[in-house]
Amino acid sequence: MSHHDKMHWEGDAWIASEIESAGGVVTFARFMELALYAPGHGFYEREKRGPGREGDFYTSVSVGPLFGELLAWRMASWLKPLLQAGQDGRWPVMIVEAGAHDGRLAADILQWFKLNQPAMLGLIRYAIIEPSENRRHWQQKRLQEFEGRVQWIESPAKLPQLRGVIFSNELLDAFPVHRLGWDAGRKEWFEWGVGWNEHAVWRRMEPALDLKSSLAWPRWPAEVLGVLPDGFSLEISPSAADWWAAVAGCLRQGRLMTMDYGFYWEELMRPERAGGTLRAYFHHAISSDILAYPGFQDLTAHVNFSVLQEVGEKAGLKTEGLVSQESFLMGIIAEIEAGCGGGEYWTSERRRQLQTLVHPVHLGRSFRVLIQRRDGG
Repeated sequence: MSHHDKMHWEGDAWIASEIESAGGVVTFARFMELALYAPGHGFYEREKRGPGREGDFYTSVSVGPLFGELLAWRMASWLKPLLQAGQDGRWPVMIVEAGAHDGRLAADILQWFKLNQPAMLGLIRYAIIEPSENRRHWQQKRLQEFEGRVQWIESPAKLPQLRGVIFSNELLDAFPVHRLGWDAGRKEWFEWGVGWNEHAVWRRMEPALDLKSSLAWPRWPAEVLGVLPDGFSLEISPSAADWWAAVAGCLRQGRLMTMDYGFYWEELMRPERAGGTLRAYFHHAISSDILAYPGFQDLTAHVNFSVLQEVGEKAGLKTEGLVSQESFLMGIIAEIEAGCGGGEYWTSERRRQLQTLVHPVHLGRSFRVLIQRRDGG
C-alpha cells in the first residue's frame, strides 16, 4: 500500500469509527465538520493542501497582494473617522479577521498599513479568530514580522466589545451545513445523513427539532413548496448564522463584512439549483463524490446571504449592501484614482492581478461582498 493510499485508508477508518460510535448515522453537518476540521485528519488541519496554484483551491488572496492592499485601503477609510473621534478605553479600535487560513491576507493588509498608514497601524489592534492550534501556528510563522501587533482569539465568545472592522474571506462557505431534501409526496423536508457501508453512504433521517427552529431553516411559501420537485436539495448552516450573530454582538461601532460566494433565498429556489450547492474540490477540480476521501478534499456550500442579513439586522446592524467583488473592488480603485491618480502604482503585475480579481469569468462575479454596519451613538 502506498503512503498516499495508507493515508486515505487511515482517514476512512477513523471517520468510520466516528460514524459507528454515533449509532451508525451522523448528520452531513457532522460529517463535514470531521472531514474539514478533525485534528490530525481534517482537510484544513493539514498544511500541504491550501490556496494557490499548487493547492486545492484558487482564491483572491493567492492571486497576489493586490487584494489585501485594496482591502486595507478600504479599512483605513472606515477606521479614520473612528480614530478621529478619539480613543474610547472601553472599546478598542480593531481589525478582526476570521478564518485567516495561512495568514497571507493578514500579512498583505498589515504590510500595506506599515508602508502607507504607519501612524494608524500604531493606534489599532489586529486580531485573528482562529480555533485551530495548527493554523494559529502557521499564521504566527508567516506574521513574525508583525510580532506584538497581532493577537489570536479562539472564538467570537472571547472577542471583546470593539469599534472597527470584523471581516472574513472565504470562511463561511466552509462552515458545516445540514443537507435537506424535499419529499414531494409527504410535502415535508427530510435530512440527508451519512452512514457507513465499507465507505460513506447517504442515509435519510428526520431533522432535529432545533434545526427546524433555526433561522437558517427554509420558510418558503406554500406556492413554492407546491412545485418543488421530489428530491430537491438544499443546504443550511445554523452554525454560520450563530457565528454571524456572535461577531455582530461584539461590534459596538464599525463594519462587519464577508466575502464569499453565495445567494439569497430566491436564488436558491431556482430549478437549476435543484441539486443544491454542495461541492467537493480536489486540486482545483470538482470531485464527483462528495463523501469520498474525507479529509483529502475540500467541501463547500454557497453562503445564504438572506440568513446572514437577517441575523445581522436582528443584532442591530444596518445592511450597506451585497455587491459583486468586481463592483466592490472597482469602487475602491475609483476612489484611489480620484484622490491620487495612481499612475506609478499600476505596474503590469498589479494590472494582471486586478484583471483576475474583477473579471466576470474569474473571481469578479462569483464572489460577493456583504457589508453591515453599526453606527456610533
